[in-house]
Amino acid sequence: MTKEAIRAQITGVGIIPAVRLGTGEDARFAAEAIYSSGIPIVEVTMTVPGAVKVIAQLARQNSALLVGAGTVFDVETAQQCLDAGAAFLTTTGLDLEIVNFAAKHGVVIFPGALTPGEVMAAWKAGADFVKIFPCAPVGGPRYIRALKAPFPKIPLIASGGVNQETAAAFIRAGAVALGIGRDLIHPDAIKRREAGWIRELSRRYLSLVKEARGLNEPA
Repeated sequence: MTKEAIRAQITGVGIIPAVRLGTGEDARFAAEAIYSSGIPIVEVTMTVPGAVKVIAQLARQNSALLVGAGTVFDVETAQQCLDAGAAFLTTTGLDLEIVNFAAKHGVVIFPGALTPGEVMAAWKAGADFVKIFPCAPVGGPRYIRALKAPFPKIPLIASGGVNQETAAAFIRAGAVALGIGRDLIHPDAIKRREAGWIRELSRRYLSLVKEARGLNEPA
């Protein structure tokens, strides 16, 4: 898939499920449940034991699933993830070395940022999206809306504290997509192997995004 197609898919779906679980088996289970719900995107964080191997397995088993690497801390890990088949990279904070690496290799990257200065630096370095993290503790949708005023052309992803109560407001405030972890992939659903639980939440979030995009009023 081309870089443009990957960006379009992320924007179109509007949800990036972050898989941050205790085992590789749990991560694969979650990814498969998410895909079966209609979300063809999953971010496997480097905090998952054997995360690179999980990325490789998921990418190899399902070419229709956009598998990305999250919480990437260094260029070496970024390279390992790309070799494993990762379609995009994302970081928790702003690391310009990783952004430059991704830009050089033509890989979709959305680094974490929080301040206006970090948003500017990330975008100037070649980020495809800028992930505002942690979004909820610093004002939630109001903060996204505040950032969109001076940066109307920078696609922002809201991440950190997004839930069913706030998802629509984040979209209406100007976020192009939402990064969602525990509130989509509940630990109890993983423990009990209840794929239906994850699928139901995934469908709810898809519906919230779709409905919010049909509204024009501010959040």
